Amino acid sequence: MSSFFLKNKPKTSKKRKQVTPKSSKDPKQPKKSTHSKDDEEIDSDDAFDSAEGEGHANKNYVSDEEIPETAQDKRLRLAKKYLEEIEKEEQSRAEDKEVYDHVSHRLQEDYLESVGKLRRQIAASIVGYSKDKILKHKKQYLPVTALALSSDGKFLFTGAKTQYVIKWDLATLRPIGTFDVNPHTEDPDNGKSRRSHVIAICLSTDSKFLALAEGGNNIQIWCPKELKHLKTFKGHRDVVTALVFRKDTHDLYSGSKDRSVKIWSVDEMAYIESLFGHQAHVTGIDALSRERAITSGGIDCSLRIWKITEESQLIYNGHRGSIEGVKFINDENFVSCGNDGSLCLWSALKKKALVTQPTVHGLQTNGDANWISAMAVVVNADLIASGSCDGFIRLWQMSDNGRKLTQIHQIPVPGFINSLTFTPDGLTLIAAVGQEHRLGRWWRIKESKNQILIIDLKTNTS
Repeated sequence: MSSFFLKNKPKTSKKRKQVTPKSSKDPKQPKKSTHSKDDEEIDSDDAFDSAEGEGHANKNYVSDEEIPETAQDKRLRLAKKYLEEIEKEEQSRAEDKEVYDHVSHRLQEDYLESVGKLRRQIAASIVGYSKDKILKHKKQYLPVTALALSSDGKFLFTGAKTQYVIKWDLATLRPIGTFDVNPHTEDPDNGKSRRSHVIAICLSTDSKFLALAEGGNNIQIWCPKELKHLKTFKGHRDVVTALVFRKDTHDLYSGSKDRSVKIWSVDEMAYIESLFGHQAHVTGIDALSRERAITSGGIDCSLRIWKITEESQLIYNGHRGSIEGVKFINDENFVSCGNDGSLCLWSALKKKALVTQPTVHGLQTNGDANWISAMAVVVNADLIASGSCDGFIRLWQMSDNGRKLTQIHQIPVPGFINSLTFTPDGLTLIAAVGQEHRLGRWWRIKESKNQILIIDLKTNTS
């Protein structure tokens, strides 16, 4: 440590021992120093100790960490703390409000849906599509004929002209299960075994039961989770053509070539009753949450809404040919299609169609209209899809409270469109495509492939 100098001698320095001066005559007495007391050199350690002692003696000395908080500093600190608390409270309120708004919106939608008044506008926002997702399975090498999508949009069941049903995981686009619907069912007409042909398939809303029509008079009930056969319903006298579960229930409605509609309780695994009125094969059936079913009657050119609790029916007449399918859009409106190539919009309050769009899929070489073989709707929305064999799936917008039908897109897909279904949000369309029509082998489109096509719809908000 280097030494330093002080001009004045510190007060706390030790006093030197006084020495009695010797006589000037003493030859050994040293000469008097020429330096003053102010210039006297001291040791640096003594100086440090002196300065430290002097600092401790100073009562006004305080370190930076021990500086007391002033009144102004305290007010500033409390103000900052108050602002932070307000910010946290406002953030919490914003989050609570967002949750409240979502819950309120959901409750409002549920209420409007329960009374049949919910209306969603989807069609106008669609600006394009992507169709690069394809599902194929070696056990469904023949035309795919039927689709059933779970209510959460996660799982898809597909039936074909083979005897196998495939369960698909739509997140991974991979099959996660298959089952055989009994390939050697005995044909009651000739006593010979026949190949099963899945014509219709449907899922209950909670995905607890799956029902399928495998080309005969019977209806098979399966467990979709474990893929186990549960029950076979017998009662129709001819081929079962259409199936649907009533929404949020286990009530099953079936239509058949025997011209009847039957009601089954899958909870009790029992038949309930039959409904009669159609004069020809029942070709299509649909239902929503109300205890009603709607059916199409083929060549009797009629549509019927069955009021089950009232034990009555409403009859609607239209189309110039066989009516091949019908779908509820909501409790007030429905849409139908036929082999005359026309697409019709209806109101439950009117006996005649509000809109009839003729030959929507063009004409054949012989001048006949292309048969509309499949149709799908987004429930409580304004989006409709139709398919035929003209090489296109067409998307339609319903507007003006069901009084106007406008084509918004056409998606090129070669082959017969045997079944169509939308995901619950209406932003994905799934198509069952085949080289042949699902009900027969009248002609074959060789350039087509037997597959399931997943079409993602692009919107201007995505």
